[in-house]
Amino acid sequence: MTAYPLRPIGHVESSLKDRAAAPRQADEGAPDAWLVLGDEYLPAVDGLAPGIDVLLLTWLDRADRDTLAVRPRGDTARPVTGVFATRSPDRPNPIGLHTVHILSVAGPRIHVRNLEALDGTPILDIKPILTSDR
Repeated sequence: MTAYPLRPIGHVESSLKDRAAAPRQADEGAPDAWLVLGDEYLPAVDGLAPGIDVLLLTWLDRADRDTLAVRPRGDTARPVTGVFATRSPDRPNPIGLHTVHILSVAGPRIHVRNLEALDGTPILDIKPILTSDR
């Protein structure tokens, strides 16, 4: 198979340091965090503003890439399920998908609400959520 190299555009600054203690989803108590982009990406930030919701793609760098099946949410009462049918961070290509709300933009730093990614998580991309008026 062909390899497709990815380059992070920045990283997450968050109070979340420990994977075991982190919320599994944003609505389960995820804190505000900062998206810290490389200075060379400052022109790409143009158009982002407080109040906008965006999709954030991250590389879950502490994930196990060999995991193919899990018990959803680590619940032993649930049946083993293939990772493509779950939101498990452990998967062949551990790409995180997060919907975040922009609180402020300060140069290449973007303050966001409800991000469950760990401190230092590499950022791959930011995409707008398209609505009927955009």
